[in-house]
Amino acid sequence: MNLYLTCLFLLFVSLNSRAQGTDTLVLWPNEVPGETEARHPPVQTANTSGNVTRITDITDPAMVVFKPKGAGNGAGIIVCPGGGYNILAIDKEGYEVATWLNELGFTAFVLQYRVPDKREQALYDLQRAIRLIRSSADYWEVDPARLGLIGFSAGGSLAARASTQFDRQSYPIQDQIDSLSARPDFALLIYPAYLDEGDSRSLTPELVLKTDTPPQFLFGTADDRYGNSALVMAAALRDKKIPVTLHFLAEGGHGYGMRKGNVAAETWPGLAEKWFQQLILKDNRPLLPR
Repeated sequence: MNLYLTCLFLLFVSLNSRAQGTDTLVLWPNEVPGETEARHPPVQTANTSGNVTRITDITDPAMVVFKPKGAGNGAGIIVCPGGGYNILAIDKEGYEVATWLNELGFTAFVLQYRVPDKREQALYDLQRAIRLIRSSADYWEVDPARLGLIGFSAGGSLAARASTQFDRQSYPIQDQIDSLSARPDFALLIYPAYLDEGDSRSLTPELVLKTDTPPQFLFGTADDRYGNSALVMAAALRDKKIPVTLHFLAEGGHGYGMRKGNVAAETWPGLAEKWFQQLILKDNRPLLPR
């Protein structure tokens, strides 16, 4: 990192004692693009049903960083929790997933993107997060050419949008960091939602696939009311000859994370680990030339 980026980066890093994360990275150093409210901490909702911690009213987007306890594999993953673009299921689809990724050697970044009802601003936040990590990749010991996404439900929608709109500068340029690529190198969409908002439940129009759309892993179930999203996205990727892996179970529902007691929740992590080994971690090489 040059001196400018180093100084700017240090402004973003503060110690964090929540969960098992080591640091919190604030995404925006000055004004938050597209935000009308003053910065304040996320608000935890009173709803803790299903033993899930839900946060909302996010005006100061950030990432909580989870580092591997041992030697890392050099790859990084941004975790996008779901919650209908209204809340974030921050533990079930965030911190718990990051802990699992650490066990596989990944450095994980749990994204607190803007909610409620701020889909466009959420994309700003994820694009900025990708660039911010790349700007300090040496610090985090992450290969900037092996930085991916994993998203759940609405977080899967957000990851799909970032995987197809990386060449669109969605927000006003803030600093040198925004000159870096916002293209993720791979994406995992776990029970994704809102990918079939086109005519007759076809692919959502904003999800325009290109030859350099990154490889994708999709997982869903037939009894999920959003299950068509994974099927439509997988078909579109296949038609464009983008590497895609789809797993679809008969049952499991929606919003199960990776907690025990649900067949889908107990199945997808093992399949994802095999996919990582076959595609992401093979020979420690970038997936596509940048």
